[in-house]
Amino acid sequence: MPATASTAASQSLVARRQAVVCPGVGMLSPMTAASASGAVITDADGREFIDFASGIGVMGVGHSDPAVVAAVTEQAARLQHACIHVATYEPYVALCEKLVGLFPHHDQPTDATKAMLVNTGAEAVENAIKIARQATGRAGIICYTGAFHGRTLLAATLTSKVHLKQGCGPFAPEVYRLPFPKALPGEAISEADLVRRELLRLERALMDTVSPQHVAAIIIEVVQGEGGFNVAPRAYLEGLRSICDRHGIVLIFDEVQSGFCRTGKWAGYEHFGVLPDLSPWAKAMGGGLPIACVIGKASVMDKVNPGTLGGTYGGNPIACAAALAVIARMEEMDLNARATAIGHTLRERFTDLQKQVPAVVEVRGLGAMMAIELCEGGDPLRPATALVKAIIDDCRDKGLLVIAAGVSGNCVRVLTPLVISDAHLGRGLDILCESVTRLASQA
Repeated sequence: MPATASTAASQSLVARRQAVVCPGVGMLSPMTAASASGAVITDADGREFIDFASGIGVMGVGHSDPAVVAAVTEQAARLQHACIHVATYEPYVALCEKLVGLFPHHDQPTDATKAMLVNTGAEAVENAIKIARQATGRAGIICYTGAFHGRTLLAATLTSKVHLKQGCGPFAPEVYRLPFPKALPGEAISEADLVRRELLRLERALMDTVSPQHVAAIIIEVVQGEGGFNVAPRAYLEGLRSICDRHGIVLIFDEVQSGFCRTGKWAGYEHFGVLPDLSPWAKAMGGGLPIACVIGKASVMDKVNPGTLGGTYGGNPIACAAALAVIARMEEMDLNARATAIGHTLRERFTDLQKQVPAVVEVRGLGAMMAIELCEGGDPLRPATALVKAIIDDCRDKGLLVIAAGVSGNCVRVLTPLVISDAHLGRGLDILCESVTRLASQA
């Protein structure tokens, strides 16, 4: 059924939501979802939408993948819950074995990697911080502008987007924020000079803001998600690794949105040749089921006191079974290669769009994690927030689900299921590019 059909059932469902659901649970659009398959979502009225959001980067293997559904069904019939603190069960151990094999956090074959499972990306971030603090005996955490690390209190403290945590303070102490290593709006600077400046800024912060002997960890997204798909320069990450090694600081790469094939590699950090000490993961890991993890060097993970990590539902057996099936499907379908191909298509189309539409000031991202930034009149100091909202609404009316990003909400980000067909990808890009071109010319 086309997206222009009746919306009565969707409107009714949204009205019911508004009557009983706390408004703090944000609603990005009035769209509903009744079922989904592959890269297509069907709403409560039977209208179909090409999915360029993937539940915010979750459905890498697509909606309702048969192998994932079968794994969930089989596990639900065998064991639904036991709590890993109470009894050890196969899916939890098997998933951790798989994770440490995929993401070794060590340089030497004699070293080891360990993992622990939780439910969400925010939980994974919180636990990574707790691990770093216990391992170092220090309290300070350095994070970045534009960061999104979750909505729990500590994760919200690390998160930079102010309106997502308005009124939620006081926030966790001993958190220090630096600018993400990217050029200022309208600034002409080489990457080498940018990296030099931002590493010097960090070095100075360790002299005049917080002593390195007080810093437990530096946490950074190698590709920012909510912040607008800004990619950290390789040389900056190399510099971070050197500074952390010099001062005994734990380096944490947040891979919650960028991990599991999204960028064309299993981990975003693999593009840069820099290993973190710890990394939190979630989203695409579970194929829609709530599961997340922290992976790290055993030399760091083994310094944690028993009982200080985890929770009742962390590593639920059904969610573990789903994650194992998701990873197997990613391997079988070679979704890293598919993400690379999708990324090439997105960058090519967006680069052409940028040449035609002055409001598109930048195309950025990595692999199939790609965004365009729009500014009024092409002026980097005037984010086109209202225009992006109009584009997203217009796309939805035409059968395409896409969402915004960026601190000012002036970026359109694309996070398609990695199994999307070329036909659906092309149709979705046609809708998006036409909308950007038409509405930008009217702004």
